[in-house]
Amino acid sequence: MAGNSHGHTPAAWTGVTIAFIGFCIAGAFVVLANPLGMFAGLAVAALGGVVGLAMRAAGLGKDTKSSSSGRTADQHG
Repeated sequence: MAGNSHGHTPAAWTGVTIAFIGFCIAGAFVVLANPLGMFAGLAVAALGGVVGLAMRAAGLGKDTKSSSSGRTADQHG
C-alpha cells in the first residue's frame, strides 16, 4: 500500500487548496450578506476544479490508466 498515492499529487493539492479558498471567500460574503461576493467565491471554488483537471492533464496528477489497485506491474512482484 506504500506505493499508492491516495490522491496526494500536486494537481489534487492545488485544486483542493484553490477550492477551499473559494469556499472561505463565499462563506465570508454570506455572513456579510453580499450575494455578488458569494458568487465570486463560488467561481473561485469552481476554478479550483478546473485547475486541478488541467494539472492532471499536464501530467501532475495520478495516472488513471494504472490497474484498479493503484499499483503498476513492477510493484506486484
